Amino acid sequence: MNSELKKILEDVKDGRISTDEALLRIKSEPFEDIGYAKVDLHRKIRQGAAEVIYGAGKTPEQIRGILAVMRKHGQKTVLITRLSAEAAAEVARDCELDYHPDARVGITGPLPKPDGIGRIVVCTGGTSDIPVAEEAALTAEVLGNEVVRLYDVGVAGLHRTLAHLDDIMSASVIIAIAGMEGALASVIGGLADCPVIAVPTSVGYGASFGGLSALLSMLNSCASGVSVVNIDNGFGAGFLASRINHMEARTGGTGKEDLE
Repeated sequence: MNSELKKILEDVKDGRISTDEALLRIKSEPFEDIGYAKVDLHRKIRQGAAEVIYGAGKTPEQIRGILAVMRKHGQKTVLITRLSAEAAAEVARDCELDYHPDARVGITGPLPKPDGIGRIVVCTGGTSDIPVAEEAALTAEVLGNEVVRLYDVGVAGLHRTLAHLDDIMSASVIIAIAGMEGALASVIGGLADCPVIAVPTSVGYGASFGGLSALLSMLNSCASGVSVVNIDNGFGAGFLASRINHMEARTGGTGKEDLE
């Protein structure tokens, strides 16, 4: 069960809100049509995380309009990805925007207190991979996770990776981000006992084919427990890592727990 819906039910149980108020929150208009966008207002209740604004291809006016609807309906923190510096300057006219130019990420509102089951480690093969890593790390932080950053720990100097074994071995989820041949994901996957999310980047010389070489290497990893997202998809990796880091144990209602 997602955390937002669970919180509503717990508030009813503890008497903090009435059943009528809870019903109103659940039955409220599922989206608002503003012509160029249908803003999903039920996503946080359905999935535990509010809609994220994808900034690329949208005008600053469109982003400001979507943002206004979300804030009007009580969304305190909003993540905007792939946001150009020029669009960020326009959006910032209407609200307080924390803009991260390296990751092309904008955040309105405060970061939530981490409430995941553990820590997410975000590591990169090189410094050139940091923009994608920051997109992943900021996404995870907006979704309520504690994030540890390990940058420039690629296999060209394996001692740099091994110097952080404590962080790697204590993580709940690891995001391994690398271009070139993408070997970092296999190395991390062979060390860690948690899920590893591999992110190929478009960093590399001609034969890296814009990240395709790293993508194929990661898909062919011999390390168990490694999954792969698309090239340069830091947001997707951060979102998936947050989902994993917020999983709860489920009994499934089989009754087996009563026999133990």
